[in-house]
Amino acid sequence: MNYLAIHFRVEDFSRWRSMFDQGHALRKNSGSKGARILRSADDPNGLMVIMEWDSLDRARQFAQSAELREAMQKAGVIGRPEVSFLNLVEDLDA
Repeated sequence: MNYLAIHFRVEDFSRWRSMFDQGHALRKNSGSKGARILRSADDPNGLMVIMEWDSLDRARQFAQSAELREAMQKAGVIGRPEVSFLNLVEDLDA
């Protein structure tokens, strides 16, 4: 499985979440198979979004797209997000 992880801060979580929800069709059409949103326990405006993708090439294209940059700016993302491309090695039970 292929993943795109983006770690960033936002000005306002509710504003960001509304924009994220509006981008569902764009993500799906770009190859996203779903997402997990994680919020920092110490900073309510610190987020990590981990999205599964059908291919790393399509995840890279999405991460570098003008559409994503514009959406993040409108959503109030602060500073430069940290982006990682990941491959699942193993899924373990607790």
